[in-house]
This record gives sequence, structure tokens and C-alpha cells, in this order.
Amino acid sequence: MATVCDHLSVEELEERFVGCQDATASRHFQVIWLLARGHTVSQVSATTAFGERWIEQLLARYNAKGPEALGDLRRRNGATATILKPELLARLRDRLGEPPADGGLWSSSKVAAWMASELGLTSCRAAAGLGSVEGHRLVDPDTTSKEPQIGFARRGGGI
Repeated sequence: MATVCDHLSVEELEERFVGCQDATASRHFQVIWLLARGHTVSQVSATTAFGERWIEQLLARYNAKGPEALGDLRRRNGATATILKPELLARLRDRLGEPPADGGLWSSSKVAAWMASELGLTSCRAAAGLGSVEGHRLVDPDTTSKEPQIGFARRGGGI
């Protein structure tokens, strides 16, 4: 059975697990909560689908540094944005409200070209696949949803 330091009580761990808004932190608190309740690393692995080695690493982080060591630490790594600064993302958000220069639909390569021009670069590699850009949902053109969406062209489909 794993030893969990008493930074937080079992009840406090459960509160953090259930009440946490960040999905990553919530899952990490779930792991520590289950271990604190007496579950084995193997049982926690089966419940959470995390590998045993990762569970052991989370436990070591928690035992060493407490609850602040859980969650997506990349978000709090102290580094400032070097390229995707808030001002650039705000301009992009505004720009996506209008059609691209050719009047067609936005594609990842068109967004990349716009960002390159904003950054003073000759080119910028387009992101692969569909994803999201600061609150705008990139959509598959085959979608049947009736909600408002910004259309994005399929890769290679041309516009």
C-alpha cells in the first residue's frame, strides 16, 4: 500500500477531486484521494487508466511538495508566451470574425499565413488536423450541427 503524506485529509482530497474546475488537476487529486483511501497503485491504475509508473510519480510529487505539485504544471512554469501572446491571439480572434482575403473559408494554412505576416515571418507551418483557436471552434465541413460555427476547409480540399 502506498504512503500518502497528510498535506490534506482524505475528505479535503475528495473535495479537490470533485470540485476542481481543471480536468487534469481533478484527475491527479482523484489518484491521490484513492491512494489515501487505501487503494493500491494497481487498483488506482485500473480505475483511472493512468499507468502505474505515472501514479507513482504523482504520489512522489504530492508527498514532496503537497497539493501545489498536482495539475498541469506546464501552465505555471513561469515562462511567458514568446509567440502566441495575448495581443496576437486577440487580433486573430477579431480577424476570424471576417472571411479570409480570398473570400473563402478559413483553413489552418490561411491562419498560419496570416500569423506569419503578423509576426513578420515569410511563412509559418500550419497546424495539423482540427483543433481550437482561442474560443473559436474549428469544424469539420461535414458536420450537421446547426449551432453557429466558423467554417474551416478540409486539408487539401482547396478553397
